[in-house]
Amino acid sequence: MTAQSADFGPPQFPPMRTMGELRAALTMSHGFPADADGFEAELAREIDHADPDGLNGVARPAEEFRGRIVARQDLGFDSSVAAAVAGIRAARGTAR
Repeated sequence: MTAQSADFGPPQFPPMRTMGELRAALTMSHGFPADADGFEAELAREIDHADPDGLNGVARPAEEFRGRIVARQDLGFDSSVAAAVAGIRAARGTAR
C-alpha cells in the first residue's frame, strides 16, 4: 500500500483523464502489481471484440483500472480486505 499518513490529508491521485495518463499512472505503480500489463491485455481484448460502429467496451477497463488506482491509494483498503478475508475464513472454519 502507498505509505501515507493522515497528517498529509487526502490521497493525491495521478491525472487519469486520458488513456495516456491512465497508462502512465499504472506504469508508475499507482495501481496494484501487474495492473499495467493487465490493463493493456484487457484493453486489447475489448478493442479486438468491439463493434466496428462503437468502442463502448473500451470504457470498461478504463473505469475498472481507474478504480483500482483509487482503491490502492485508500488508507483503509488493506485493512478492509484483511477483515473480509478473516470473516470468510471464520465462516468456513479455516482460520489461518
